[in-house]
Amino acid sequence: MEQQARASARHVRISPQKARVVMDLVRGKSVDEALAILQHTPRRAAGLIAKVIDSAAANAVNNFDMDEEELFIVEGYINEGSTLKRFRPRARGMAAPIHKRTSHIEIVLQEREEV
Repeated sequence: MEQQARASARHVRISPQKARVVMDLVRGKSVDEALAILQHTPRRAAGLIAKVIDSAAANAVNNFDMDEEELFIVEGYINEGSTLKRFRPRARGMAAPIHKRTSHIEIVLQEREEV
């Protein structure tokens, strides 16, 4: 099995449902192509995911001596983190719950094999 470099960001304050839409754009792409796509994606998750990809690429180069030009995203997934539970006052002294969701962003990179 090829060597893999990984990076993650945990408890990021964005809904996993919103972040998964952006992750689907870059899964399987090369690192350079993925960062170019994210740079032109007008969603808040794009910046957060780009940061994790940069971190995984740095891990690959520094820890495993991989070639940055050959790296691509093998796995990229957004898992649900803990939920912050808050309440909003409503009519007649009642309260309505608000769920502020968090995400765990995980990226795994690998070098492309020469065929």
